[in-house]
Amino acid sequence: MAKIIVVTSGKGGVGKTTSSAAIGTGLAIKGFKTVIIDFDIGLRNLDLIMGCERRVVYDFVNVIKGESNLNQSLIKDKRTDNLYILPASQTRDKDALTKEGVQKVLDDLAEQGFDYIVCDSPAGIETGAIMALYFADEAIVTTNPEVSSVRDSDRILGMLASKSKRAEQGKEPVKEHLLLTRYNPERVNRGDMLSVEDVQDILAIPLLGVIPESPAVLKASNSGEPVILDTESDAGLAYDDAVSRLIGESVDFRFLEEQKKGLFSRIFGG
Repeated sequence: MAKIIVVTSGKGGVGKTTSSAAIGTGLAIKGFKTVIIDFDIGLRNLDLIMGCERRVVYDFVNVIKGESNLNQSLIKDKRTDNLYILPASQTRDKDALTKEGVQKVLDDLAEQGFDYIVCDSPAGIETGAIMALYFADEAIVTTNPEVSSVRDSDRILGMLASKSKRAEQGKEPVKEHLLLTRYNPERVNRGDMLSVEDVQDILAIPLLGVIPESPAVLKASNSGEPVILDTESDAGLAYDDAVSRLIGESVDFRFLEEQKKGLFSRIFGG
């Protein structure tokens, strides 16, 4: 049975699509048949991050409206076996998503043998975001270590507890995970940024991963390649750790402490 994971947050620009691409890719690398769905109708970006924008012919809304079938609309990733992308429409309104339509797509994906369905949610609490979290079995709440981002994530936790299908049906709650992005221990030590402990105290959900602030993230996005494939970067390694934890492996956290500069770095400004 397919497990549905929503990558969500209240605030925009915290790295949801980057995280969806990295986590979906990581799951596929580990051998799970995975699809990433872009729920940001009208403002799609997942296809750019995944480097498949020129291959989009039909999209998520086309499938819901019966204008195409899943096989026509799914884009198979060229780099990673077991990985598929279902892009959003750039020309439709968010109201094109209906619970019945989304449910049918998810059911069809499960019938096709997908292990994981990763839902890349738009920011905020409008239709696309509600639709992305409604069907979730698990939620990866993505936040930056700043007060406004954490506060908005707390609002999303309230919605997961009250507006999800699991909540409506009185089932076991959506399993929540915290993903902290753009973390910079040096700025934390200066008091410019909330610490991991600060964020955990506020949101009180299990920590899945801490993604360090890294130029590799922007570089990967601009080149249309999920950053998890950059195994030389701290961000890529941190996402790989997060995926391992997501599937139940025990992995120590890295990149939480400020790296002290050596003598040569201090002298030459490295």
